[in-house]
Amino acid sequence: MYNRRLGKVVAVRRQGDACELLEVLCEKEKAQALNYVPLTGQAQVGDQVVLNTTAVDLELGTGGLHFVCLNLSRLEADSQGPGHIMKLRYTPQQVRVLAVEEEVSPYHAVMKKAKTLLGMPVMVAELHSMLAPAAIALKQKKPHVRLAYVMTDGGALPAFFSKTVRQLQERGFICGTITTGHAFGGDLEAVNVYSGLLAAKHVLQADTAMICMGPGVVGTGTPFGFSGLELGDNVNRVASLGGYPIAVPRISFADKRPRHRGLSHHTLTALTVAALVAADLPLPVLAKEKNDYLWQQITASGLKEKHAIYAYEGLSLSVLAEYEDLCCTMGRGLAEDPEFFLAVVAAAHHTALILEKISESVAKENAAESSF
Repeated sequence: MYNRRLGKVVAVRRQGDACELLEVLCEKEKAQALNYVPLTGQAQVGDQVVLNTTAVDLELGTGGLHFVCLNLSRLEADSQGPGHIMKLRYTPQQVRVLAVEEEVSPYHAVMKKAKTLLGMPVMVAELHSMLAPAAIALKQKKPHVRLAYVMTDGGALPAFFSKTVRQLQERGFICGTITTGHAFGGDLEAVNVYSGLLAAKHVLQADTAMICMGPGVVGTGTPFGFSGLELGDNVNRVASLGGYPIAVPRISFADKRPRHRGLSHHTLTALTVAALVAADLPLPVLAKEKNDYLWQQITASGLKEKHAIYAYEGLSLSVLAEYEDLCCTMGRGLAEDPEFFLAVVAAAHHTALILEKISESVAKENAAESSF
């Protein structure tokens, strides 16, 4: 059971087609609440609402807001638009979406034929906070690249919960978002990760993609009890569809938890246990003491025997400096956790190099064909 409280809307702080930030009066105190318009409709000042207060009561971080689960002032409503696929299935909040694969979709014919990623490089990441620095760094290298974001259901389920996604699309860093599984609210909806990846390539016409969950990774301090384990599964999915998986390492020397020092145990476990195929693993070359620690972990874990590791010197965070407002992980920015962001920059740098090789190969093929 979730914690429920009655509240009254006293202000609409941010309006949007999909997500509203409300100020509510709850138990004689003012608080912030998110209202998902596709689920509960638009709210107005004076509305009486039922709030899910669990996250605030538990003092959680990413989800530390109240959520509107029912608007008592607007009890009846009908869903709009086409689509017959349900997400959040068999819950009171189940929502109808138009999936990119279904028969009434304008892309049904495309998805019916799509069976391979045709070698498309895909950055596979654990944390949502890796999305912005990866997209920004890649765009600095390849300004005209089309980068699609494939969002899994390992974290937050509504895409519109993420300020990052909204700002990346507004600033032109990503060409679109595909929400997969029970995640919803993207430019395209997909039933699963496989078809989400295929839609990135064949519907959004992406040159490359990045796949990771929304905000709010789950961890328990146990070897396998974390939602970021999907990193390994997604490496497998990309490879099985004929894509080129590039794992984004989670590296930090600012995180005080020993299991996340250097190369996080999340990355180590996902790539040594869950990943059944080889991926490229780009790394930044760090200061000697930190670099030695990193390579001790890599050697001890056997990562070198399973994956293709690339070490890049001379990487800089200057490519992210202009967009520092989008670069934050666990409350830490570029200055507080530089190695985290350098690791993401390394992945973006490697992806840019792979894209250049693909472009050169295509150019050679075209030249050969034109010579006949």
